[in-house]
Amino acid sequence: MTTGDRTRTVSPALRGALTRAVGRAHLLLDPDLTAAYETDWTGRFAGRASGVVRPGTTDEVADVLRACSAALVPVVPQGGNTGLVGGSVPRDGDLVLSTTRLRGTCVVDRAAAEIVAPAGATLLEVQRAARDAGFDFGVDIAPRDSCTVGGMIATNAGGVHVLRHGMMVDQVIGVEAVLADGGIVGRVPALRKDNAGYHLTSLLAGSEGTLAIITRAHLRLTPAFPARAVALLGLPDLDAVVTAVECLRPSLPSLSALELVSAACVELVCRHTGLLAPLDGAPPILLLVECAGRADVIGELASAVAACGELVRSSAVADDAAGMRRLWRYREDVSAAINAAGVPHKLDVAVPLRAIPRFVAAVTERIAELAPGAQLALFGHVGDGNLHVNLLGLAADDERVDEAVLALVVAEGGSIASEHGLGRAKARYLALVRNERERTALGALKRALDPAGILNPGVVLA
Repeated sequence: MTTGDRTRTVSPALRGALTRAVGRAHLLLDPDLTAAYETDWTGRFAGRASGVVRPGTTDEVADVLRACSAALVPVVPQGGNTGLVGGSVPRDGDLVLSTTRLRGTCVVDRAAAEIVAPAGATLLEVQRAARDAGFDFGVDIAPRDSCTVGGMIATNAGGVHVLRHGMMVDQVIGVEAVLADGGIVGRVPALRKDNAGYHLTSLLAGSEGTLAIITRAHLRLTPAFPARAVALLGLPDLDAVVTAVECLRPSLPSLSALELVSAACVELVCRHTGLLAPLDGAPPILLLVECAGRADVIGELASAVAACGELVRSSAVADDAAGMRRLWRYREDVSAAINAAGVPHKLDVAVPLRAIPRFVAAVTERIAELAPGAQLALFGHVGDGNLHVNLLGLAADDERVDEAVLALVVAEGGSIASEHGLGRAKARYLALVRNERERTALGALKRALDPAGILNPGVVLA
């Protein structure tokens, strides 16, 4: 699409209002400047923005939304733009509201074990502030140096430590946010115990920018565990993964992560990074196990692995920083390696743990039937049943395999959107997992908070 194909432009009146709100330097209208905001991290979803506005305060966000509401101009909130389902990129002519200038110091309350952070703060900044104060933060995901607090709450990010600390919503005590009409809601700092009315914070977590734009957050912190250890286990198949998890979990009170990586993903990582194969024998499945505690977790981890017996065909264990980073790379570099190999179809789903072997076998069979040239790259957070089903070799608009995989998820009683949200990619499939009354309730919430439908249209509710 050329820049002349834009279906909507910023009117002179709106341009004036936005300039007054944020200043001329932070209203981007030149296509060369807006291009960086128009494609998601996967490269599969893109659209043209009529402009990009970059407010630096909550009041500026309110002024921007007030002007856009009056002009009935759709607004797409965007944080670090690390999403994988097209939820933070514009349709043709939408205005992008970037939250990356909502900056400031992350303030830690050591007595309460809490932190207040602006929505534009990155996960890495929150982690550093927490660790400097003797704490840690419960959610960790690979793009930690670019994903933002606001975006993580809006998508209810999960990551590798969900089995110990929960999802992003479990870390959030309170939020400050701006509604579509410019009204400011929420409370920061907030209280852990506050039952005065409906819980707005929980409602906005996972709303994907369709109900309000989060500008500040009050988050809980977790204890810092100085002792860590990581094991990479080579397993023969997915049935062995289920058995291994059943063996490990009761005997590892320090368990903080259980991550699954298929041989196809390991091969992509090695090709992309130059790393050597991590274990002898090229096992079909790797299970990464991380423990964190006060002391001697490596002994606890080694004993638990030994108790799995012949189930574990090969293994590597590390408790030094360099060794643990090396083992984690076979998991954390998977997404980048997949993207380097092509434009993937990324399906973030969840099924019950014991259903994983049956589900993956069915997915493999359906891919062979529908798209025999496609490559399946599977990894995920096996501790909570969250699998990332990645398909390479499909056209961007070929939805046949996507639909088949999601149908198999539903058949297993799973979720079609586990931690990345529905975005634009899966909004049309909401009826697979939410009945008519539930969808009606969701629509009523949307109309109540955004009656003109200007916030992230086409996301969550197609």
